[in-house]
Amino acid sequence: MNVKTTKELDSLIEAALNAQDRDILHSTEELGYFQLGLKQFGGKLGWVTWVIMLIQTALFLTGVWCAVQFFGASDLLMAVKYGISGAVLLLMSLIMKMSLWPQMQADRVIREVKRLQLLVASHQ
Repeated sequence: MNVKTTKELDSLIEAALNAQDRDILHSTEELGYFQLGLKQFGGKLGWVTWVIMLIQTALFLTGVWCAVQFFGASDLLMAVKYGISGAVLLLMSLIMKMSLWPQMQADRVIREVKRLQLLVASHQ
């Protein structure tokens, strides 16, 4: 049994398709990570992404400020105060940003389903 890579299988599938199907495949090609991320800022729920990113940026900048204060603190109590605050704020900003990943994955799956729908509809 000859195991083929994904690229080889994609090229075999593309060779078997007619011109109209090739056009559909090229117009609905898979988007890269950054293209997918930027598409989150548009559409019906784009405003949610803007709000999340604004809050995430504020949390990150405040966390960095606390980290700078932590490293500059000469008193132990102030170092603990700024160190814990900075760590919590930086973790919160990371969680806010990671909350967008499931939507990016859902958009990727929806895009593939629409691609299949176009291909099936073109054969009917």
